[in-house]
Amino acid sequence: MAEEKQVLTVNVVTPDGLVYSHHATLIVAKAVDGDVGIMANHEPIIAPLKISELRLKRIDNPHHEDAIAINGGFLEFSNNTVTIVADSAERARDIDLRRAEYAKQKAEETLQKTTEEQSDDNAKEKARIALLRAINRINVSNHK
Repeated sequence: MAEEKQVLTVNVVTPDGLVYSHHATLIVAKAVDGDVGIMANHEPIIAPLKISELRLKRIDNPHHEDAIAINGGFLEFSNNTVTIVADSAERARDIDLRRAEYAKQKAEETLQKTTEEQSDDNAKEKARIALLRAINRINVSNHK
């Protein structure tokens, strides 16, 4: 019974459905205001997330860390349950590295083009976000 109190239930949900559901001892996420580490019995929290890597220490393999590419959203924690609602999310093992590298290249080209052409700020911001997402996916894929 005491061991159950040291366990978090972690669910990552996107508009497409459940991406990840496991038990963990620790999660680390990048919130807009900085890194957030959560263990069992943490105070309830809601935090907006950056485009970043979510890391989890699973209870079934304490020497292994799961990594998930999170593309914005928010984290909510209460009653030892972490729920992450993300715009999109991909586990490291599911990331197609070639596709991510291609997306990075295209985003860099688009960003360069919008800078040279003095395009509107909206186009630049979309290209910048696409680049951040691609880089995040590449970084997370290295945790396979």
